[in-house]
Amino acid sequence: MAEERVESIALHQEMQRSYLEYAMSVIVGRALPDARDGLKPVQRRILYAMQELGLTPDRPYRKCARVVGDVLGKYHPHGDQAVYDALVRLVQTFASRHPLLDGHGNFGSVDDDPPAAMRYTETRLAPIAHQALLEEIGDDTVDFAPNFDGSQQEPTVLPAQLPFLLLNGCSGIAVGMATSIPPHNLGEVVDGLVALIRQPELSDSKLLELIPGPDFPTGGEVLLSSGLRDTYLVGRGSIPMRGIAHIEEVQPGKGHHKRNAVVVTELPYQLSKAGWIEKLAESVNDGKIGGIADIRDESDREGMRVVVELRRDADPAKVLADLQRRTALQSNFGAILLALVDGQPRQLSLRQLLQTFLDYRELTLIRRTSHALRKTEDRLEVVDGLITALNNLQAVITMIQEARDAASARASLMVRLDLSERQADAVLAMPLRRLTGLEQESLRQELEELQAERERLRLLLDNRDQLLDAMVQELKGLKKRFSTPRRTRLVEGGDALMAERAASQRPNTELLRQQALEALPADARLLIQADGQVKVMSPPVLGRMHLSEPCAVGDHPSPAQVILPIEPSPRLLGVSASGRVALVRWEFAGQQPGSLEKFLPSGLDGDPLIAILELPVGDGTEFSLGLLSSDGRFKRLPLADVLDLSGRATSVVKLKEGLSLCSAVICREHSDLVLVSSMGRLLRLPVNDSVLPKMGRLAQGPMTMRLLPGEELVGSLSIDVAETDPTLLLVSRKGQMTRIDLTPLRRCQRGDLGIMAVVLSADEDSVAGLCSGDSLAGIVTDQKRHGRLDASAVELTAPGQSWGNQLDLNSKEQVFSVVALKTS
Repeated sequence: MAEERVESIALHQEMQRSYLEYAMSVIVGRALPDARDGLKPVQRRILYAMQELGLTPDRPYRKCARVVGDVLGKYHPHGDQAVYDALVRLVQTFASRHPLLDGHGNFGSVDDDPPAAMRYTETRLAPIAHQALLEEIGDDTVDFAPNFDGSQQEPTVLPAQLPFLLLNGCSGIAVGMATSIPPHNLGEVVDGLVALIRQPELSDSKLLELIPGPDFPTGGEVLLSSGLRDTYLVGRGSIPMRGIAHIEEVQPGKGHHKRNAVVVTELPYQLSKAGWIEKLAESVNDGKIGGIADIRDESDREGMRVVVELRRDADPAKVLADLQRRTALQSNFGAILLALVDGQPRQLSLRQLLQTFLDYRELTLIRRTSHALRKTEDRLEVVDGLITALNNLQAVITMIQEARDAASARASLMVRLDLSERQADAVLAMPLRRLTGLEQESLRQELEELQAERERLRLLLDNRDQLLDAMVQELKGLKKRFSTPRRTRLVEGGDALMAERAASQRPNTELLRQQALEALPADARLLIQADGQVKVMSPPVLGRMHLSEPCAVGDHPSPAQVILPIEPSPRLLGVSASGRVALVRWEFAGQQPGSLEKFLPSGLDGDPLIAILELPVGDGTEFSLGLLSSDGRFKRLPLADVLDLSGRATSVVKLKEGLSLCSAVICREHSDLVLVSSMGRLLRLPVNDSVLPKMGRLAQGPMTMRLLPGEELVGSLSIDVAETDPTLLLVSRKGQMTRIDLTPLRRCQRGDLGIMAVVLSADEDSVAGLCSGDSLAGIVTDQKRHGRLDASAVELTAPGQSWGNQLDLNSKEQVFSVVALKTS
């Protein structure tokens, strides 16, 4: 019995290997173009198959079905529809700036009409493809490889004389990456290539002057913006573009008065005209765009003409502006200059893309010149042998007559006249007409021409400057033959226009926030209470609430945790129990005050805040965000990581299941941190990189205080080392209070037990909250009663003493939380 060929493989390893192989197959073999000739494999195979069929521009058209059949059978073992779709795109004049195929029949339209079936359409090579892509295919300029079954040879790349990746653009979606390259003007691209050849260190600004922007086959306008500059300098950007429209008077019909109309003559690239008209009609019917009476498509063979007829009371300029803002008449082209370089996908800048082509073109020129030199030397050898034979004609005739067969005649010629085997064969094959005087003269003239050609070719190979001059001349010749005027206009001020459109179409949160802030009175105050109510109030109204004055525990308003002036505008950071942070958009409370949830991103829904922190002014380099978790870990995060938050909530710590944050503070470098446990223990730690290092967002932080069974951390307080006589207020569940002097408290290391701050009077009592000893402390009880006390009025005691003061609480009432007021 044959040995079983079974191998055990881990499923995840096999899935990983298979998926990577599939991804690379899609990237290299299907979806992405080569940076050298700008073609995907299917496009390259179509063009080569048509060259092999002899479908040159001077030959009759041939059915597309014949071309597709040859491509499928010889080079591209995929579906026929995939090949035909690629062929159709190579024909469409509205998809390619310089179509590589010349089509005859219905190949679709700008209205997204589908092309006719391949059995009805006909095609042949376009002149630019025949000359600039395939003309040198037989000159040993490119490498060939076996096809899928080894029965044919196909080129790995075509000998492109122009960077078609830029001229026609390309779009493709691979696995994990995509490419989207806009088309460009041939004349501008050639000018850029010539400038790079002449000045390899050409500045980016000069290069962008020569190639200022895309040139779409459908015309339109490109708005010059930072997105266009990013596309050319980085390889990725958003290019704003819009259609061409003007206002004119039209005659609706006989007996009707003339009306104003917006006439659209060009649409942005890749926008379906029929689809745009349909969506515009829907917007008019839904009342999103007003002032439009009728929409007509009057396009014909002469060009596009979409008439948007206006009502008599409509302002034409306003309607045109609405069309640009609210429809795809003005849109963005998301450019990604991604292509294969040495078989690997790379995002290229404009300079890198042009330089990659120039390096490839120089290589093909060297190979073409070397091939021509070999042919010239071979012919020169033959002609030289023929002339030698003619100079010794009688001896040659005698040798041939005396020879017994062709082999002995060849040997005799090689020995007596010192000819090579190739020369001897040429002499034996020379027809009698070569003996005429005219033919002899033509051979001698050909010898001189071949010698001159050999010298010219050797000079090209030996002198790179001569080779580059030849490249420049060829590029200029192609430009003279195939260049056409620019179709897409370039408009200055793209950034301002796009910002205006974005603001009118869908204002972003930052813009709305700025507008809301400007509408507030300059002397107003921001109030955030312990129950989460956010209000913007005038100083007199706020003063009547007495929220900054002490009061006994009772039925008072919820104590304030933030009272700040709105100028300068404070930036408040909300920190949630699960470790997420977000900016509080309090500016909107001026018109609609409400609970804190209204002014936070939706990502914090159901996630209670444990702290609201005022961010310092500046870059925040000397500050950090400290986060204390319920298991005793303390993590410091660079404050710069949260200063540029967008409108979304961001996770800044990865907590284990069942844990939460219990405190958050802003730490200054080389300050101190005081931790307080529920049993009344204090631990003072220096804030530096050795004890409390800064960490990334996914870190949990080191352990700080060693907790006993049943003990929890209540909170933390950051104290300035330079501060004189820092104190700490502690409040227990049963309403007992003490204020402790922190000056004699020694600095410890992580993992220490610390010292007892206060002796608890009952086993069931514990620390409920803390705050700085010089602030106003708000008290919230479990019976929803509130109070405010001046912490500095509480008796000052040394660590380890009993409680000094008692709050006036009801029977069985306990303190739920202590809120420190932030004010300035």
